[in-house]
Amino acid sequence: MRAVTWQGKRDVRVEEVPDPRIEEPTDAVIRVTSTGLCGSDLHLYEVLTPFMTPGDILGHEPMGIVEEVGAGVPDLQAGDRVVVPFQIACGNCWMCLTGLPTQCETTQVSAEGMGAALFGYTRLYGAVPGGQAEYLRVPQAQYGPIKVPEGPPDDRFVYLSDVLPTAWQAVAYADVPKGGSIAVLGLGPIGDMACRVARLKGADRVFGVDLVPERLRRAQERGVETFDLRSFDDEKELVTAIRDRTDGRGPDAVIDAVGTEAHGSAAARMVQNTAALLPRKLSGPLAERFSVDRLAALHTAIDLVRRGGTVSVSGVYGGTADPMPLLTMFDKQIQMRMGQANVRHWSDEIISHLTDGDPLGVEDFATHRLPLSDAPLAYDMFQRKRDGAVKVLMQP
Repeated sequence: MRAVTWQGKRDVRVEEVPDPRIEEPTDAVIRVTSTGLCGSDLHLYEVLTPFMTPGDILGHEPMGIVEEVGAGVPDLQAGDRVVVPFQIACGNCWMCLTGLPTQCETTQVSAEGMGAALFGYTRLYGAVPGGQAEYLRVPQAQYGPIKVPEGPPDDRFVYLSDVLPTAWQAVAYADVPKGGSIAVLGLGPIGDMACRVARLKGADRVFGVDLVPERLRRAQERGVETFDLRSFDDEKELVTAIRDRTDGRGPDAVIDAVGTEAHGSAAARMVQNTAALLPRKLSGPLAERFSVDRLAALHTAIDLVRRGGTVSVSGVYGGTADPMPLLTMFDKQIQMRMGQANVRHWSDEIISHLTDGDPLGVEDFATHRLPLSDAPLAYDMFQRKRDGAVKVLMQP
């Protein structure tokens, strides 16, 4: 089969790789019909290269048709249409039953001290082959895949894999009071969708901050009060401008939807670039021990939120030598409120908004649809924010 493989910094290729097969009774194999390109994929493309191995198959936002199931998967059969969550979880352990499948005790990558395994990500999360491919082996298929109805286009459901539950959780964690206010820092796919979810769930005022014109325009068209970061001399001016619209207090909640891609520290950027160029035996420890994060967005969120408010972090951070131990805080989902989205915890609540009309605008959420063979172009375009690329879907 063809799959998108990581070969080095800013080097992804579509190659022929072995077809996946059933390896455990709880496996399924799906034929991928749509797969998303995520901002987290850019971390592998640019920042977290020390934790990758050439040939790793990328991608964690797939949906498709079930081709084969193992004997331990009673509720799926060949021909079912499913969305596959980005994390791999069993559904039966204490963590899963508590609503935290991101911390699944069956698939935790304990050797790295991390939570549940993820599709198409680094060795820190198990280096499981991902979904930017023609076919995908799905471990723990007795729990993970979400069955969706036939008929509507893939765009109606594919975001259940990551974008929708991540945005939904970010807003839930923000705990905005009915009629309250929220600011979203970063209007990429997650931030954009978080604005939509916040309005759907009753926020009266939603403020969005970014520096990419296309992203600002998309949010503004859906009623978000937008702020162009390029219009301010510094973060203090931005904070003051938003406070002026909230009686001087600041919004009730702030979502940091930026994470480690934030523009800010030149020193952190130097460490990122240096780590990516070093041999793997040196680059991994450097990236783990010395921060690869730029914390401008997080510091802005803390400054901006009103006293007694909430900061919800959905942007992924990866460093351990920051002023706060963000790797541990993010991975263990310690308050503030943060962490990988617990997809199956939210999916039943979300799906009614996909089958009864389209209040979140998912059918036109993608800005680009490309064949899988154009993956190198897609990565380059998305990383450079060219051609108005906000969300890219690929079809094998």
